[in-house]
Amino acid sequence: QVQLVESGGGLVHAGGSLRLSCEVSGFTFSRYTMSWYRQAPGKERESVSSISNTGGSTNYADSVKGRFTISRDNVKNTVYLQMDSLKPDDTAGYYCCAGPDLYGITYWGQGTQVTVSS
Repeated sequence: QVQLVESGGGLVHAGGSLRLSCEVSGFTFSRYTMSWYRQAPGKERESVSSISNTGGSTNYADSVKGRFTISRDNVKNTVYLQMDSLKPDDTAGYYCCAGPDLYGITYWGQGTQVTVSS
């Protein structure tokens, strides 16, 4: 059974930090590109960051470059998102995503809420 379980969300003041984690099971984690997406109320889901299966390549949305850092541990089957210098505009549900794989399949977590107060 495929599972992606996010944790680490919460309420933080502007300028603060949070570290999100996404622990996965049920598939071969080390074969998948992992991504973080976010969705704010009334807005479309947007890509925040991604990391290649080996961790050797990362990408970031312009809005988070220099503030967020994605990483992964292929032994612990976990991907992380370190979020620093948080802004109220970062408030959203954050979702972990695996894939797509060679068949175009993606797996999603249930999300974790991040709220940044001004």
